[in-house]
Amino acid sequence: MALQTRLNVSLSAKQTSAADLGAGEANIAKQAAIALANGVAAGQADLAWADSDTLAASATRDIDLSGVLTGVLATPAVVSFVKVRALVVVAAAGNTNNVVVGGAAANAWVGPFGAATHTIAVRPGGVLVLGDGQADLAGYPVVAGTGDQLRITNGGGGTAVTYDVAIIGTSA
Repeated sequence: MALQTRLNVSLSAKQTSAADLGAGEANIAKQAAIALANGVAAGQADLAWADSDTLAASATRDIDLSGVLTGVLATPAVVSFVKVRALVVVAAAGNTNNVVVGGAAANAWVGPFGAATHTIAVRPGGVLVLGDGQADLAGYPVVAGTGDQLRITNGGGGTAVTYDVAIIGTSA
């Protein structure tokens, strides 16, 4: 089963101001696109996994990136990432608390975080998007048994949080 992936990110901002001698305007536009063909070499990916979940107040979920995830289309039946090429986490707009990504207590996936204890807070309605370049062969390595746990945490007490997560990567 072949996997074709395209990750698109677009930012557009316009700032205006009134001044004594006339109005001023500044525009920012930035777009990035990563296309991954099927395979395990640079610019390729052959595994996809996605899920939607709700965590109770102060709850955590550890996602084992190596060996226990069920494939999106049941082929392969079990997804074992060796490298992650893209990670997208979307926090529901109705959340009260942050969705915190990273920092598993044991066997933490360091990937893009820099250290096992580092985390990123995705605020309500926010999006975390990570993708490696098309020429990058290394990706974000997953180390089975010692560096393969991606933790998702409800950043507060009192209310549940809902989020979507999608991961694209390679089997070798």
